[in-house]
Amino acid sequence: MNFFGIGLPETIAIAVVVLLVFGPKKLPEIGKSLGKALKGFQEASNDFQSEFKKEVDAIETAVKSSSQIEAAEAVNSKSDSNT
Repeated sequence: MNFFGIGLPETIAIAVVVLLVFGPKKLPEIGKSLGKALKGFQEASNDFQSEFKKEVDAIETAVKSSSQIEAAEAVNSKSDSNT
């Protein structure tokens, strides 16, 4: 179990310190807020990934169509020079 380079003993030590500082009554509230923050971060990350993928797909489509147009123009200019 390794979160952000912190092993199990360090995680337990941090949990004990948090419990001592905030007390058992505040701990569920802190956990709930932390969970909401992580969920929000995950949703923002997923939104960013989906937008990034859309943009990459749009650029790939533009490049493919551009190369197809250039190839067609090259064929047309070659056939025009032959006649």
